[in-house]
Amino acid sequence: MGDVLAGIHATWEFEPDAVLIRFERGIRAPKLYQALRERRIPHEALASVTLSPGRRGTVVLHAVPREGADPLMEAAAGQLKDACDPYRLVLPAERETLAEYYADELRARLGPGAAEPSDRFLVAAPEGPLHFKAYDGKASFDGGRVAFRWFWTGASSAKWKAGDQSFAVRELSGIEWRSPDVFDGYLRLRRRGGADDGRPAQADQDPAAVVFGLGYGPVHESLPFAAAVLAAVRNAGAAQPVPVPAAVAAGRDPAVIAERIRHLGELYQAGLVTDEEFAAKKAQLLAEL
Repeated sequence: MGDVLAGIHATWEFEPDAVLIRFERGIRAPKLYQALRERRIPHEALASVTLSPGRRGTVVLHAVPREGADPLMEAAAGQLKDACDPYRLVLPAERETLAEYYADELRARLGPGAAEPSDRFLVAAPEGPLHFKAYDGKASFDGGRVAFRWFWTGASSAKWKAGDQSFAVRELSGIEWRSPDVFDGYLRLRRRGGADDGRPAQADQDPAAVVFGLGYGPVHESLPFAAAVLAAVRNAGAAQPVPVPAAVAAGRDPAVIAERIRHLGELYQAGLVTDEEFAAKKAQLLAEL
């Protein structure tokens, strides 16, 4: 096709084998759109295309992805609001005829397996490194490992006792993302080989999870993070192990260790950890220097 259809907050460029979506970065555009910037959606990743009336004199062109084709939508698991759905293009109603033309063109390019789930991701995941601040810690992902560093102001005593966490993607089987738009949102890692047996039911007690809160872990930061981790986990079987940088393997920044020991002392003074737990954790931190 090679044509461009400009809508509200996004522009779709129709390539021979894909739709290139470029998202607006203006102040009124959804923050998720601004974070994604652009996405290339192969025709084989689409299940259907619809055109329906929108609000306030608009029409909505909606390209529905196949189940399992897009790591972003898999991580979202149906929790995205319509206004943040990257597969929706909102257009003025007077452009309905043009939109219908492109909808028909896309429908003609859907593959024979459009109605079937995809056995692999067909849409590229957001690129790393990625990080965001949750309520109880900072989550970071470098492409090979997911790390959680706890905040003493938000993390539970269970997480402080467990210490900062680091997980290689090859140790993980998936992720669970519950939108920060709800009261008890969180991002939880699922581990392989029965490692999750006996894990706490509540995410705020689970060292393999970070919890969201008002203003923490917003959708536009935590969802691309979850999608990137999910894609890396799915690819881990075929990918080579990602080497750990020498600086990380050798130990952590002494300033970070000193700060952690200070926070541990505050917990001890507050009576949140016992003498034995304080001594053991302090020795563990000192050993990392």
